[in-house]
Amino acid sequence: MANPVHNATTSLAESIWSYRVEHGRTYHAYKDGNYIFPNDDQEKDRLDLQHHLFNLCFKDKLFFAPVREPKHVLDVGTGTGIWALDFGTTSPLSNVVQVVGTDLSPIQPSFVPPNLSFIIDDAEDEWLWKQKFDLIHLRLMGGSFRDWQAIIQSAYDNLAPGGYLEIQDYVLPARSPDDTAKGTDLERWGEILIEAAGKAGRPIDASKHFRQYMLNVGFDDIHELSFAWPTNPWPKDKDLKMLGRWNLVNITDGMEGFCLALMTRVLGWKKEEVDILCAKVKSDLKNRSIHGYFEIPVVYGRKL
Repeated sequence: MANPVHNATTSLAESIWSYRVEHGRTYHAYKDGNYIFPNDDQEKDRLDLQHHLFNLCFKDKLFFAPVREPKHVLDVGTGTGIWALDFGTTSPLSNVVQVVGTDLSPIQPSFVPPNLSFIIDDAEDEWLWKQKFDLIHLRLMGGSFRDWQAIIQSAYDNLAPGGYLEIQDYVLPARSPDDTAKGTDLERWGEILIEAAGKAGRPIDASKHFRQYMLNVGFDDIHELSFAWPTNPWPKDKDLKMLGRWNLVNITDGMEGFCLALMTRVLGWKKEEVDILCAKVKSDLKNRSIHGYFEIPVVYGRKL
């Protein structure tokens, strides 16, 4: 089945593929500037690697909400579409579920099974879905929205009764159980990203408010889980050590993309200044005497 991106409810001009090119990286063209990370092949490869990290961390669970036999699932900010593809093709529910993935960039596969579709759409616009969803999923969307409570309200309004919203996110700056990350360039880097995203009006540190936002719009049965991704293989625990190995690659490969747009567009840094900071942070990431980790919070709630 051809990718329905050309038949999306959002009218797409050819310019949608005329990506912004900046410092050798490409960024989405639709709603230019709304998303701060690149969409080029380098970033797509990293996103797929990151999905593997989630699978390791979550023991191959795609979600934690106790959804039973969902008929309609929405993946907001689907990226390469790999989560939606896994849900729609390999999960035990794949034979009965229709999965829709939305994103600002048309970087999803060209051919997908009939129960899966990708649509170019901005979640900050009015949601115009004809169907109600049993599960709405958002993963690592920090820094993407001006008003998280408005997004959560839209999700609530578009869930079927008994349906769940699940948000999987991350926390900056990196932490350490023994304060070895304190005062490092690794810690400073996270603080700079928080500052820049805040100035851009798209907070990257909103996860601490998710539970309250869900309560505010009417969600019930809200649960919070927390996981940790070590910065490198410093932990003794074999599972955490493996997560650290993969996360070191994930963060190192993504470092430039995480920094460039926020620091040059928002903070006015020069490319060379970004490169110097990235080099210092990568050195900290590889340093096993710095026992750093990133918290990965998961919050889900049910619509009555």
